[in-house]
Amino acid sequence: MFVDEANIHVAAGNGGQGCVSFRREKFVPKGGPDGGDGGDGGSIILRADVNVDTLMDFAGKHHWRAKNGQGGMGKKMAGVNGDDMIIPVPLGTLIYDADHDIRLADLNKPGKQVVVARAGKGGQGNWHFRSSTTQAPRYAEPGTAGQERNLHLELKLIADVGLVGMPNAGKSTLLRAISAARPKVADYPFTTLDPQLGITVLSGERRIVVADIPGLIEGAQNGAGLGHAFLKHIERTKIIVHLIDLYPTDGSDPADNYRAIRRELEAFSPELANKREIIAPNKLDLAIDDEALARLKTQLPDKTLFPISGASHQGVAVLLERLWQILQEEKASEPAEVTPIPTV
Repeated sequence: MFVDEANIHVAAGNGGQGCVSFRREKFVPKGGPDGGDGGDGGSIILRADVNVDTLMDFAGKHHWRAKNGQGGMGKKMAGVNGDDMIIPVPLGTLIYDADHDIRLADLNKPGKQVVVARAGKGGQGNWHFRSSTTQAPRYAEPGTAGQERNLHLELKLIADVGLVGMPNAGKSTLLRAISAARPKVADYPFTTLDPQLGITVLSGERRIVVADIPGLIEGAQNGAGLGHAFLKHIERTKIIVHLIDLYPTDGSDPADNYRAIRRELEAFSPELANKREIIAPNKLDLAIDDEALARLKTQLPDKTLFPISGASHQGVAVLLERLWQILQEEKASEPAEVTPIPTV
């Protein structure tokens, strides 16, 4: 099951109580206070892990609590610190403070982590409070409470290229053709119900990460079909590949289908709609002549088309090389990233 949103409650461990103790040993006069400090609690840390694909682990477990620090002991012995709780999350997870609607972190790189709940500090034992006027203090500090938070987690897949189009436009077939991913392929609408990721390997050890997004239909913004639920997964992509079925089984017009999807993208996010786009008329293997492709070129005169067949691989190599070229242009134009230290 693909889970891309979750709400959880995290609680860091409390600090341990400082100890009130006095040294009492045979033949040792004037013992004095020797109560040790309490141990610190454990913090809650979320870490991006490439081996985790979804937020499913949070679907059935909403409360996450780190261990408390142990109390101090006599002979100035400090209590044991509570272990930090490190929780793996998928690469691309956004973390929000649910109560204040503040984004705390974007775990968009492998191994990147953030402390979402800081541990409580252990209290000081009574030997810290000795003085010339208070030689037998009977007071020790209590430990402080660990931080608690309600978090909202949202997963946005990280891919270079996002495949969009009507249901049965051939997105899954193309992903199978260019990568080792094996999404389900069938001849009925909404075969793909969850986003799928694949890695395309080109010559010279070049790699492109491609996301297959479940098909859109007109009215998705109002909940028709699968709605807009998965469009957030292509918000991070640098390029959109818009697949157009040249021979739709419902008899619809390919150009009208293209315009309908564009309207849905714009309704969801103008920023998403303004991403660089490649239009790939698909299913050339079904062509008897060039009539359908020629008509589409006439209907979309200001667009550059890359006709392909995901089933027979016709034109796919040309499409992939163009995608690689655009990716290099996009990366060259990106400003240098400065990663601030998150304050949470």
